[in-house]
Amino acid sequence: MSALPERVSGSWPAFFRIRPTGIRLSPVLPLLGIAAALLLWWLATAEALHPESILAQFAPDACFDALQRLIRTGEIVPHMAASLWRVLLSLLFALLAGIPLGLLVGMSRAVERATGPLFQFIRMISPISWMPLAVMVFGIGDAPVYFLLTIAAVWPIMLNVSSGVHAVDPRWLTLARSLCATRRETVMRIVVPAVVAHILTGIRLAIGIVWIVLVPAEMLGVSEGLGYFILDTRDRLAYSELMAAILVIGVIGYLLDLAARLLIRQWSHRREN
Repeated sequence: MSALPERVSGSWPAFFRIRPTGIRLSPVLPLLGIAAALLLWWLATAEALHPESILAQFAPDACFDALQRLIRTGEIVPHMAASLWRVLLSLLFALLAGIPLGLLVGMSRAVERATGPLFQFIRMISPISWMPLAVMVFGIGDAPVYFLLTIAAVWPIMLNVSSGVHAVDPRWLTLARSLCATRRETVMRIVVPAVVAHILTGIRLAIGIVWIVLVPAEMLGVSEGLGYFILDTRDRLAYSELMAAILVIGVIGYLLDLAARLLIRQWSHRREN
């Protein structure tokens, strides 16, 4: 009886490892994953498998038909535009607050020690739990939505900026002091350029959090947005349109994350060159 293949560097045995076959699998595997997800979706909602069930309205064919109709008539476009505008504006507010806070916390040990427990405490509170307070303070409309999205986005940006400041090479700071650079010059010419990659990473994390918080936040009395549209389809019992809206939310979220990843990659490539 032949011996079993030896393990290589603690990895799986050789007979479990997929060997290259000359076929490029990188573009094929994502398509296989999508196809498997569509198959499971169809099996879970197919009318033939679930006769006289409401699940048929959530089926892929009904969803894609509704999506095509919503795009052709332009009914969903204003809701997409409103949601994207709220996300972008909230990210701007979070950057305006998170970058200075991150620089302050990263450059001052006293500030870091004084604010660390407080910031960590507030950061761990779900942004959704602020909804009643946001409505009491800002009323019904866009203002509480901006507040919820901003408070969700500010923490990953601030913490990444602070981490970037800590990662700055101390020799650059020593060189700045030896050249009698002012604190402002040190921050603007050494610290800020050094933390740009961390800012971009914080933006990517913030986009993921904000896009998740967006839908429940848009249920606070606004008249446009994907969250509002989901409530509207539920009230109209238009379940195929509801599934189409969920699909749109996923696609837009993926594209936003892809744009952030490409921006980070472009910046890293530029820095290397």
